[in-house]
Amino acid sequence: MARERASSKAEIERPRLVLASASPRRVTLLAQIGVTPDALRPASIDESARRGEMPRALVTRLAKAKAEVARNQIANDPDLADSYVLAADTVVAMGRKILMKPAHVEEAMASLQLLSGRTHKVQTCVCLITPDDRVRTKIVDTRVRFRYISRAELESYIASREWRGKAGGYAIQGLAGCFVQRLIGSYTNVVGLPLTEVVALLNSEKFPIQYNWLRYAEVDRA
Repeated sequence: MARERASSKAEIERPRLVLASASPRRVTLLAQIGVTPDALRPASIDESARRGEMPRALVTRLAKAKAEVARNQIANDPDLADSYVLAADTVVAMGRKILMKPAHVEEAMASLQLLSGRTHKVQTCVCLITPDDRVRTKIVDTRVRFRYISRAELESYIASREWRGKAGGYAIQGLAGCFVQRLIGSYTNVVGLPLTEVVALLNSEKFPIQYNWLRYAEVDRA
């Protein structure tokens, strides 16, 4: 009984985490480290790059904006107001050129043709707002080289519709994984959330990830 009461008290006092995204990929990635967001608060913002804006500046601005919108959404929620808020934004860049999420087939085709046989950079900015409103950010870069992609392969991939809603027009964890010839850096960054850096960020702000690992281990044993 004492153990059960202690467990209940720990559950009540456990800090809460709000993810400023509805991305199933990011939810799945967090689950890999035993973290389940207490709420999802996706932020609807204009993700267009400003004139002359560089990739790093863009992902930083967007990640902060998403986190701040989500923070404002929970400000008056008695259950979530003191939560940590985690947001992220990912872009694909070829030099100074930013390849956003294609809006239609022609954009997706043009993006993949540009990436074919070349090396590009995937950049993600992770933003964490703490319960006392401190803002922490971390940018992660990964270099990805695609092999040459034939016209038939491009058309087949476009037909799969997997490119929809994906930065650069591809999902490395899906069919496009066969296009990757070399990757230098974080694989999970390319998927959409760099887990090593997320863990470091949460740990540095005293969010109890280890607690969640133990909880998931107990569920697995059950």
